[in-house]
Amino acid sequence: MPRLSGMRITIVPLAAALILTGCGGKTGPGGIGGSQAVDQGSRPDTASGGGKISFTIGYASGDPATKQAIEDTIKAFMQANPDIVVQDVSETSSSAYMDWLKVKDAVGEFPDLVEMRDTEAFANAEKIVPLPNELAELFDQPPRIGGKVWNAPLFVAAPQGIIYSKKAYAEAGIKTLPATYDEFLEIQNRLRASGITPLVVGGKDIFHMGFWVNKFLIDDVYDADPGWNAKRTAGEVSFTDDNVVQAMTDFKQLFRSDVDKGWLGTGDNQTASILVSGKAAQLFSGSWMFSQIQAADPGFEFGFYAVPDRKGKLNVVGLQSPSGWSLSAQAAKEPLKKQAIEDFIRFFFSPEPYGTFLSRIDSVPSTRQEFRRETGEQMQVVLDLMADPAVTKSLMINNWWGDNLIPPQFRNWFYKLLQEMVVKDGDVLEYMKRADTEYDRQVQEYWQ
Repeated sequence: MPRLSGMRITIVPLAAALILTGCGGKTGPGGIGGSQAVDQGSRPDTASGGGKISFTIGYASGDPATKQAIEDTIKAFMQANPDIVVQDVSETSSSAYMDWLKVKDAVGEFPDLVEMRDTEAFANAEKIVPLPNELAELFDQPPRIGGKVWNAPLFVAAPQGIIYSKKAYAEAGIKTLPATYDEFLEIQNRLRASGITPLVVGGKDIFHMGFWVNKFLIDDVYDADPGWNAKRTAGEVSFTDDNVVQAMTDFKQLFRSDVDKGWLGTGDNQTASILVSGKAAQLFSGSWMFSQIQAADPGFEFGFYAVPDRKGKLNVVGLQSPSGWSLSAQAAKEPLKKQAIEDFIRFFFSPEPYGTFLSRIDSVPSTRQEFRRETGEQMQVVLDLMADPAVTKSLMINNWWGDNLIPPQFRNWFYKLLQEMVVKDGDVLEYMKRADTEYDRQVQEYWQ
């Protein structure tokens, strides 16, 4: 069993509360209970009427390129396996993906195959089961919880950085990329002086907030102390410590000075069009955005780089975490369905479909097999960062596991706290005191 076998994650009660407060009332696209939802009832092994094996699949569908790539893989799998029906129950919503999963569980629609990000929480709640060994062996050193592999990782987390308009940089007289964070801030000054908004942020989607939040946390906290989360849970460090306060001060100042004023109402899926339209010069995001930008404007010229810290060091997201396709505990009890899901996983990660998937979203493979592919200028920067031993690889605050696992609801609460701090021009130290209080409360709720 995972490390925190005594963890109390109240999935069904919390989901029921979400439904009662309005989540269940949405019926349009992107709402819980929308037109894509499938009533599984008793969830039989076969689809009604056709005698085919059927299973449901659910994943975070907020990123259009990844959503389309997964949909195309599902279609290719069903064409190759006409006796299997894969029912995509994913729904695009600005609400947190974990909350969506809890609602699906509460109404009896927890997917049979699910993209799992909060693995330890759902494993402790006995909602998912470990991968069979023969599937786990497909991957290159996948993370283990309790000695078991619980996920078929879709890809390795790739570095995030600045996607910038070459035209905007040229018009602002920017000829070299920044070597330090102070030089990066000077670039923002020059962009503003040229009459363009420096940065677009998709703050309407809570996950998008994590890009900038964790850039500063990695620079000021995790680079020096990758075990910080565990120390915070033990009460040995605090959000009010100087390093965290510095990180969140930098975050606040950047948002108040250089981010488009409409950031709180902008969706992640709007950021590419805002960038290519020339309304903003830069977007801090990951390689999955490259194809979206090219689709929005094939002629748009853009570059990519990791933002250095004040000493000129590069620290990026780039470690594996326990996330990816997981098999639901309910589906694992049904032999035909379980076999169909395992067949899908093998298909998904076989060379041709997986190579196409990776190319579509410009990502880094998680499997043992090697992929040779043509890479654009921007993706080559990503691969170079991953290969450079001088670049620190880290994780976002909620992607650590084991002793470094944080309470499952804390990430979203923290990101929303920081949104409020920016909007209200709040005192950073006072807001970090609130973070300490809430973190301790959630530790007590979930783990004591």
